[in-house]
Amino acid sequence: MRGFWRYVAIAIAAIVVLLLTAWGCLAFWYRLPLPLAGKLAAILFLALLGAAALLGLFTKWRWRASGLFAAAMAGILVWWGTIQPQAEGDWATDVSRQVTGEVEGNILTLTNVRNFNWRTRTDFDERWEVRRFDLNELSSLDMFLSYWAGPEMAHLLMSFGFKDGTYLAWSAEVKRSKGGAFSPVADFFKSSPLVIIAADERDIVRLRTNVRGEDVRLYRLNTSPENARKLLLEYVADANALAQSPQFYNSITTNCTTVIVKMMRAAGGSIPFDWRLIANGYLPGYAYDMGALDNRISLEEVKSRASIDEMAQAADTSPEFSDLIRKGVPSMHDK
Repeated sequence: MRGFWRYVAIAIAAIVVLLLTAWGCLAFWYRLPLPLAGKLAAILFLALLGAAALLGLFTKWRWRASGLFAAAMAGILVWWGTIQPQAEGDWATDVSRQVTGEVEGNILTLTNVRNFNWRTRTDFDERWEVRRFDLNELSSLDMFLSYWAGPEMAHLLMSFGFKDGTYLAWSAEVKRSKGGAFSPVADFFKSSPLVIIAADERDIVRLRTNVRGEDVRLYRLNTSPENARKLLLEYVADANALAQSPQFYNSITTNCTTVIVKMMRAAGGSIPFDWRLIANGYLPGYAYDMGALDNRISLEEVKSRASIDEMAQAADTSPEFSDLIRKGVPSMHDK
């Protein structure tokens, strides 16, 4: 048995070395501030150390090889910890401003609410606005899922509705540079800051349905105004904190879904961990199981009636856009 457990330990150590070597090489590739030749040399050096550590596991030199590898990884982790998100940059226009908010009594005042008029991805009218909302008038909370890479992954938006018929959508996004693009791999390696956007639905939803041609689904949540208010104030608090102290977007740990989960937990909501919080394209099933969607009908019918693309294209720039895209979308608040 001693021999068996020795081989198990070696196998685990080998996996750890492989994973750390791969992570270190990718970190060098994406973040090492050197010319291409310098990056490749650093990657080659780390790969050789990793190979030596792997081979050392099967020889009497295992402790020496492992020690050298561990020292190199410790140095890389120290360097990694010094990398901080930049506060200033030549950002893409649609993510260039961080929304901030102030609450006085029941009045929420937001600065830099986005309300662009999109004609194409690159042709738009830029508008950033100051808007005020009476928190006592908050009445609903809805979830949009915009599918851009198959059924497993979607971009998530949360939208707060008020009794006067206005809606305010929130989105956690990559603060990309002009000409830059979203890259799930690169953004796992401290490539871009996080930005929280508050926007008019005719901007942020219509951009995805009518301009980008994404498959967008709307789910009306069974949430009390009190809980919706708590989440909205968490958004404001996180947005204000982000304006003061930039944070990196991370494809796994700090993305459009995990940021919201953190906020909902901070607001007192119970959000048990589930694999669908990672593969967020399947969030409707999770929300249905948690009682957050209309369970008077089947999940399949809820999902079928959630598609809003045709309604959004018909509504286009109408002032009634938000009401029109909700026609026929099931809600527990409907009688």
